[in-house]
Amino acid sequence: MSIRIGIVGYGNLGRGAELAIRHCPDMELVGVFTRRDPSTVTIATPGVKVYRLEDAESMQDQIDVMILCGGSATDLPVQSPQFARMFNLVDSFDTHAKIPDHYATVDAAAKEGGKVAAISVGWDPGMFSLNRVLAQSILPQGHVYTFWGKGVSQGHSDAIRRIKGVKDARQYTIPVERALEQVRAGEAPELTARQKHTRECYVVAEEGADLGWIRNEIVNMPNYFDDYDTSVRFVSQQELNEEHGGMPHGGFVIHTGKTGVNGENDNVIEYSLKLDSNPEFTSSVLVAYARAVYRLSQEGQTGCRTVFDIAPRYIALMSDEELRAKML
Repeated sequence: MSIRIGIVGYGNLGRGAELAIRHCPDMELVGVFTRRDPSTVTIATPGVKVYRLEDAESMQDQIDVMILCGGSATDLPVQSPQFARMFNLVDSFDTHAKIPDHYATVDAAAKEGGKVAAISVGWDPGMFSLNRVLAQSILPQGHVYTFWGKGVSQGHSDAIRRIKGVKDARQYTIPVERALEQVRAGEAPELTARQKHTRECYVVAEEGADLGWIRNEIVNMPNYFDDYDTSVRFVSQQELNEEHGGMPHGGFVIHTGKTGVNGENDNVIEYSLKLDSNPEFTSSVLVAYARAVYRLSQEGQTGCRTVFDIAPRYIALMSDEELRAKML
């Protein structure tokens, strides 16, 4: 029996989730749910309908796991607890400072509904989070560093697009090369957020918008830009489409630590990603954890989970026997 999947939201992440499901022999897409007029949304999977967001409540018996593909700024804080009362779900909430609060809210809703919800699933938070914990656990006398980019951040781009007067936007996160070199050399520098990354924003403003006000709103946005050196450039829609139409991203988790009687031996652990499509990779992680959520639900578990709580066997397509024989 296939795991029946629903997708909430059909932007870049939603389209990526639809494509990822195609590569999973144990899953089928049941429907896409949108705030837009369903008649205006064309999806890539033949025979699958697009529904109004409000229709989801009446389809609880038809969907095993709902994948939420909205933005972290305003969508997921509302949608995740709302849907967790009705569905097993996965989201990609990525506002790091607010994850504890989001977890608590979704956990309460999921337990109330008898469902399982996995939050903050993606590559950071997500895969990078796992690697930070693994490295710190193995080399506790050390320093862990995370560098993102160069690439387009979906969450930050979405946050800019929510600003009044902004028509479209792309935001690039760029590692500071000097800081990256210091870390790889094992120098263990103390680095602030501003010393590790810069942010470049390309913004299409609506006609007549106050550009100075928009710029100020961006560079002073808490949890997104206020701790970084941020440049804002206003461009036309054509230039944005032609010069910044792709969605590449990636980054590094680097942990440096000591071993030996007196800490005389240096060790460096590095995990890296280089992605042609940030949303397609992120949605692939979401889909893998949808499998885990379904399996946990089948075991009778309820409540919220993160990647720290879910063993790799729950996301794997292989059986436990195959994992031990082929992957261990």
